Amino acid sequence: MGKLFMNWSSGKDSSMALQQLIEEGRKPDLLLTVINKETQRIGMHGLSRELLLRQAKAIGIPLQIIELSTSTDHAAYEEMMLNTCNDLKARGFTTAVFGDIFLEDLKKHREEQLKKAGLEAYFPLWKRDTTSLIEEFVQKGFRSCIVAAHANYFEEEFVGSEIDGSFLNRLPNEVDPCGENGEFHSFCFDGPIFDEPVPFEKGKKLIRTYPNPNRKEESKEIAFHFIDLL
Repeated sequence: MGKLFMNWSSGKDSSMALQQLIEEGRKPDLLLTVINKETQRIGMHGLSRELLLRQAKAIGIPLQIIELSTSTDHAAYEEMMLNTCNDLKARGFTTAVFGDIFLEDLKKHREEQLKKAGLEAYFPLWKRDTTSLIEEFVQKGFRSCIVAAHANYFEEEFVGSEIDGSFLNRLPNEVDPCGENGEFHSFCFDGPIFDEPVPFEKGKKLIRTYPNPNRKEESKEIAFHFIDLL
């Protein structure tokens, strides 16, 4: 069996997928994360490079960071990821691991792109019930802070809160318990995959707007609440 690398977002889904891998006796050899070159933060999570590095150190798995410029278009991004995958294949990696749960189009796209580099994709959480998953996440001792939340569903105070036993009661009915449709994002800082908790402090909250990727909706922009973790 070849080596595995984990596509790491720093949040709960990646953490649950990693825990599942470890329970299967298939601990990955590498965590792979894409960050914004200009802001030095992870995409929609908004997590800083420094906290990402501390998190990987606490997990005890090597981390590889890919820097992506804001001006990079989709075609250039795909080429960059293909080059990265080709390099990983040359280094003995055979399988990419993702924390996706039920987005069929995304799963298909990942598999097609990896196939170009001769790599396989593995989805440890695929088709799991998201309510059961988030309950299991808490029961196993994971701790995660909400770092971004869609303003259509959440008020500002939601960011900075922790995923705990009462978490499901705080979610609107139309929001997936794991935020699988992008409703919220988190930073996992403690749990069974960690050698020690990742220390951090809560900073300022802000709201940012982005072009709406769903062209079927009337609104041209979407807004997200963020909290800066220090």
